Amino acid sequence: MKTKSLTIISFFTFLLFGFSCHSQVLRKRSTMLMGGRFDINIVAQDSLSAEQNIDVIIAEIARIEHLISDWKPTSQVSEVNQNAGIRPVKVDKELFELTKRALHFSEITNGAFDISFAAMDRIWKFDGSMTEMPTPEAIKKSVEKVGYKNIILDSINSTIFLKLKGMKIGFGALGEGYATHKCQQMMLAKGIQSGIVNATGDMSVWGTQPDGKPWNIGITNPFDPSQILATISLKQGAVTTSGSYEKFVVFNEKRYSHIINPTTGYPATGLCSVSVFGPNAETANGFSTSAMVLGKKKAVKLLDQYPDYYFILITDSGKMIKSKNFPKHLLKRYK
Repeated sequence: MKTKSLTIISFFTFLLFGFSCHSQVLRKRSTMLMGGRFDINIVAQDSLSAEQNIDVIIAEIARIEHLISDWKPTSQVSEVNQNAGIRPVKVDKELFELTKRALHFSEITNGAFDISFAAMDRIWKFDGSMTEMPTPEAIKKSVEKVGYKNIILDSINSTIFLKLKGMKIGFGALGEGYATHKCQQMMLAKGIQSGIVNATGDMSVWGTQPDGKPWNIGITNPFDPSQILATISLKQGAVTTSGSYEKFVVFNEKRYSHIINPTTGYPATGLCSVSVFGPNAETANGFSTSAMVLGKKKAVKLLDQYPDYYFILITDSGKMIKSKNFPKHLLKRYK
């Protein structure tokens, strides 16, 4: 999963903005929250309104970070981790429901998605220092504290209990996707009809640019980051991308991604990029993360079961695979 711990990078998406002389204005701001960069873009009737609503979004992301962060010692998630193998911890309903949804992803992917990855030993190095693969014994040991079935939820008491000492949970990019979707819904409820909240490639999009045109979301060629592979026009929904082109190792002519399979401890292989489009950034992120681990065949089989979402997979050999329900009229490819 694309988290600070597993260091999965969402690299492919960027925004191509248009401007016009219409009365609406576009305001942008970038900030560091949840361990990563958020780019916030709001279209409003005037600059003051746009800037005030950006302030509201930033405050909401900061609130969510304080609730679900596994690196802030005062967060509820940190309290859950500190009491692993000791006792259940009562948490807010919001965190409980987020955890419940994360476990649903673990169930439908047979563990390819697992928030208990946070306890994984970091034996794989993708900084150029690795000269040989870790031993099978070290790989097996690295995931011995990982396992979603040892996360126990009590809906009556709203508690989370990690059965094994040393277990940890972390939401990573799933939490970022949740935050962007929550902010999108908040802005729509306030009457802000257009904007984008982008958390290092996981973004929620709504409305249009000031000139009335859709937002154009670019997908970078993972084999040549200076080139755009394709763009897709969106007026409403979410885009998340998981991928591995920046960090990987090659042993015996096989490419090993820095995205680690939480059930085996081995890096994912076969896919270098997965972009998922749909109504909810949290769900889309769960799909894109899981797909990288599952590989081409299993990923397509899983995603085809959810017609509200569509996808682009790029294999290690450079082949692009689109879902059957992909809206081709919205996609523009480049050579």
